[in-house]
Amino acid sequence: MESINFDKLNLKEFKWLNEPKVWCLESNSVVQVTTDDKTDFWQGTWYNFHFNTGHVFGVEIKDDFTFEVCVEADFTTLYDQAGLMIYVDEKHWLKTGIEYNDGQPMISSVLTKQTSDWATGLFMGDPRKFWMRLTKTRDVVCVKYSNDNVTWNLLRLCQFPEGKYFVGPMCCSPQRAGLVVKFSQFSITKPAEDILHSN
Repeated sequence: MESINFDKLNLKEFKWLNEPKVWCLESNSVVQVTTDDKTDFWQGTWYNFHFNTGHVFGVEIKDDFTFEVCVEADFTTLYDQAGLMIYVDEKHWLKTGIEYNDGQPMISSVLTKQTSDWATGLFMGDPRKFWMRLTKTRDVVCVKYSNDNVTWNLLRLCQFPEGKYFVGPMCCSPQRAGLVVKFSQFSITKPAEDILHSN
C-alpha cells in the first residue's frame, strides 16, 4: 500500500500471517479473532523460546504511515496479548498492546532485532477497550496508546530499519487457545509532522 491510497483502506485486501482457525470480517470494518493454542512472537531472550506463530492481520506498506486501531478483549491468562505489529521477518519486528502479566493486563511493547526485548507498565484505564497507534517515519517507529481515543500517551520511540513492512493488528495466547479479540476503527494516514509530541 502506498500513501496515495491510505484513504481507500479496504480490509478485504489485508492478509494473514498465521491465519487463525476462527475469525470473521464484519462489514469491512470490524475483525473478530479467536486465537489458536500456544501462539506467540518471541525470539530468545531469557526464556530461550523462539516463536513466530502469533496472528497478524496486516497489509504491506512501503511509505511512512500512522496506523491506528481499537482493540477489545478480556485478558485473563498469562501472556494473553493483542494490539499492533510492524513486521519485517521472523527476527525483525515490533509488537505492542495489552499483555497479561503479573496477574493483570499491562501496556507492553516488544522490539526484536535478532533477539527480543520486553517493556511493560501499568495500564491506567479499562484494558478491555483501548486504542493503539503505530507511526513509522524514515528509520524511526513511535508507539502511542489511548484509553479514550482522545488523549494519546507515548509508549515507545525506537529506531527501526527502513524498507517495506507488514503492518496490522496482532493477537497471541501462548498459554491457551480462545482469546477473543475485536479490532475496529482502522485508520492509516500520513504521519504528523511531529510524531513525538502531536496528539
